[in-house]
Amino acid sequence: MRSVYQIVMVAAMLWNSPPVLSKEEHGPVEQVGVDVGVMVSQVVEHHLTGCHLVLITTRPQSFMTSRIISVEASLIVEAGWVLSQDQMAKDHLLQGLWGDARFSCRAVILDLTASNSTDLVLRLLEVAGLRERDATSSYTVFSTTPFALYMALMTSPSTCLRHGNSRLRKILPKKGGRSERVWVYRRCVYCNNGRADVLFIHQYNITSLPQPTDNFFQERIQNLMGHKLKIVSVPHFPFMDFSRDIESGSIIVPRDSIDARMLKTIVSKLNFTFEHRAEPELTWGLEKNGTFNGIIGQLQREETDFSTVAGPTPSRFKVVDYVRTYPADIMTVISLNPTLLPQHLSLIRPFEGDLWFALIASVVAWGLLMWLMQRAWGWVAGGRGVKFSTAILYSWGALLEQPPPNTAISDSGRLLVGWWLVFCLIITTGFRSSLIAHMTVQGKTLPIETFEDLVKQDNWKWGTEPWIFSGIPYDYFSKHTDPVIKTIYQKVERVTKTEGLQKVLDGGFTLIHWEIYFSIFIDSYYSDAHGNTPFHVSKKGVPMIAFFGWAFRKGAPFYPRFCELIFRLQDAGIISHWNKDALARRVRENKAATGQHTQKDPTQVESKEMSLGLHHLQGAFFLLFLGLGVAVLMLLVEYLAHSHSSAN
Repeated sequence: MRSVYQIVMVAAMLWNSPPVLSKEEHGPVEQVGVDVGVMVSQVVEHHLTGCHLVLITTRPQSFMTSRIISVEASLIVEAGWVLSQDQMAKDHLLQGLWGDARFSCRAVILDLTASNSTDLVLRLLEVAGLRERDATSSYTVFSTTPFALYMALMTSPSTCLRHGNSRLRKILPKKGGRSERVWVYRRCVYCNNGRADVLFIHQYNITSLPQPTDNFFQERIQNLMGHKLKIVSVPHFPFMDFSRDIESGSIIVPRDSIDARMLKTIVSKLNFTFEHRAEPELTWGLEKNGTFNGIIGQLQREETDFSTVAGPTPSRFKVVDYVRTYPADIMTVISLNPTLLPQHLSLIRPFEGDLWFALIASVVAWGLLMWLMQRAWGWVAGGRGVKFSTAILYSWGALLEQPPPNTAISDSGRLLVGWWLVFCLIITTGFRSSLIAHMTVQGKTLPIETFEDLVKQDNWKWGTEPWIFSGIPYDYFSKHTDPVIKTIYQKVERVTKTEGLQKVLDGGFTLIHWEIYFSIFIDSYYSDAHGNTPFHVSKKGVPMIAFFGWAFRKGAPFYPRFCELIFRLQDAGIISHWNKDALARRVRENKAATGQHTQKDPTQVESKEMSLGLHHLQGAFFLLFLGLGVAVLMLLVEYLAHSHSSAN
């Protein structure tokens, strides 16, 4: 399937004879150009319908222009005239040269029937930025274009394209005399032991039309024939990990990881060799004035062919091509596990604070209402009412399931007492069941799950490793407009992994990191045999990247084949399986290498039968001592008041 800006067909039509021919010997010059145009028009009609077609000529009126226009044409450009314009006019003319997304493909036809010189055409292609649009690179503008055709009406020994492959000069016929056959050659990118070469397709008789053209665009890159690719990487396990080759400097040896397994599989399918290097500063790349550093910068400058794990951004999509390989890691927070709540507060913990306030208010309100109703009835019917203190004590005693004798003197008062007893039954039942649960299973503090939770903590600090801010996370934190994210970025500390975890263990500190990447480190060195760890890794992280994938230099001819193979691995579930297997294997290797049991989480309570002890019910004793103290204080107040009244 052809996609926009991915396939370029370059057809160079050369009439391989001197510019001036006699009509007696060879026929009209115009007719020769038209003859070559007949074959080109068939290619356009059968293969390039719907494409944005660009015809570049070397003279104002081409011999074959009329033939091409009769089929389909989008744009005709005379190279010499465009290059002779001033810079402003030239930029305006070239602005729409390559079409837009409405077209499914792009085709470029170079008409050289008027001259064997390719200088003007190649200069125009370079000025127009062909190599930035399609699968082209190297010293000519279309040296690695996958689909490039060369058509010529053979009449005499050829001098060929000056900048073309030298093998083409050797395989062209060197016989004189007129020929009625159009010779067609196709560029093969990796045919010559991994290097570009030219293949002869067929010779077509222009007097017997139409000619079959189905084999013109059948080339698919199935075998790179040992071509050497340059790969660059940054370590980010489980996606990519490597060890350095001490003797060769930046050359690396991939360790067991998802990318290493994928690379091994794809190498066996495409038959290529590679030179694998680490990015010198171990950075993915930040943009400055349209230019990237790090991995993306190397791909932008075409210093390497592709990279392993890298995240996409809108600005990166402009300079590299991506293929999605696996879901992205998320940025999360690592803190201490929630700590145990103090047992002396277990008596008040069954109810929330607002419920306690509502309950106290209900006791006072009911006592006040009872006192008012009984006093009103006593005023109407005669007799004594109920004291306010008696009504309050009754409401409090009923809540404690020890009410004093009923002091109601009217039916309305008895009805009010009945509904109060129902209310007290519901409240005491809920409190009793919740109290038992809180005494037997000690509660814990709430964990830090999000950035919002983090900034709400009092006297709290946070940090991350310096390399985290060498790519997309830096753009996210530094350019975000949310006040929470701004606060995180302004106060973040740069720490190493070990230093950061030690600060977390000391308390009052949270580490910000990639979830999967750091979970492996914690599981390997800070977890016991049962998987218990003193750290809490939040599952409510921030997905800063849409996906992780491999990045390719723009226009790499092998990019579609890599996409196909990687998608097949995804659809088969192999990459997902490799992910789980690589994680488990690395944790086992790390544990085996250390040979030690990791720290045990002091907040973990072993599951066994538990008897209530003094520390479970210490709140009751504190409450008793509080009551005794209040009673002694009231006794002192009564004594002072009585002494003062006796003296008077």
